[in-house]
Amino acid sequence: MAIELTDELIKLEERAWQEQQAGALTVDTAVAVQAAITVHAEAAGQNRYEVEQALKRRVRHPAPDE
Repeated sequence: MAIELTDELIKLEERAWQEQQAGALTVDTAVAVQAAITVHAEAAGQNRYEVEQALKRRVRHPAPDE
């Protein structure tokens, strides 16, 4: 089953990734991303780890057409 990511999840992870690259990742941002991943995975009946992995891949290593 393909993992579908919401715009909200992508925006949260983009913010966290930008903060991380700047050396300024906050606990609030990290907690928000993790909580959103957990809620999304539970609602979609998907493995939380796989959702997080797909999200990080999408934000950090986007395909050329994304």
